[in-house]
Amino acid sequence: MKLQQISTELTQRVNELTFPKTITHIYNPLDYAKKSSAIYLKRFAKGKKEALFLGMNPGPFGMAQTGVPFGDVTMVRDWMGIEEKVGKPPVEHPKRPVDGFNCGRNEVSGTRLWGWAKEKCETPEEFFGRFFVWNYCPLVFMTETGANFTPDKLPAKNKKALFEACDAALDKLVTAINPEWVIGVGKFAEDRAKEALAEHGKLKIGRILHPSPASPAANRGWAEAADKNLADLGIDF
Repeated sequence: MKLQQISTELTQRVNELTFPKTITHIYNPLDYAKKSSAIYLKRFAKGKKEALFLGMNPGPFGMAQTGVPFGDVTMVRDWMGIEEKVGKPPVEHPKRPVDGFNCGRNEVSGTRLWGWAKEKCETPEEFFGRFFVWNYCPLVFMTETGANFTPDKLPAKNKKALFEACDAALDKLVTAINPEWVIGVGKFAEDRAKEALAEHGKLKIGRILHPSPASPAANRGWAEAADKNLADLGIDF
């Protein structure tokens, strides 16, 4: 199955879901930022990959702005060479505007992850020749205050419906790019990969530390920690 078709099907499925009233705003960048998302898939998801790095869901100043996982504007525009017009979510939170590639804030997790990739691989083609990066869930959830609400905290009923859609998309993606490894960026992504991909018998699943600034360990030196995590798995990067 073509990668864009997987993305389109996932978008349609999650857009039909309902969520608790405490979640007042939901953004789906695969929908309103589909131009840049499509270019990312077309340009960088080609061919068999050594490993898929799997994140949780979009950050407010990364993928929510650019449509690219961990997609800090500077890294997506200046390193990957992607800059497309980005639309708006149906209902925009005043504290979390979508300014697309005009967003003036950095996504710390994205700066760390893509900065690490750039340091290791001079060109994005070199990095994506071996690896690909995807978010398990494409949705951003916010409460009335604009606070982020992560998918793992959803009520069981809502979580089940969302995870079924995301599991199916992940299964199709892994079938398409046929990686040797799926590396969860954080424990949540690792756990979801283990459950969603249980029938991929030869697939190996591991984890690296999440680069979030909310993580004290990441703030002490995320790139070094990620290098050690991969080395412990036997992956040379």
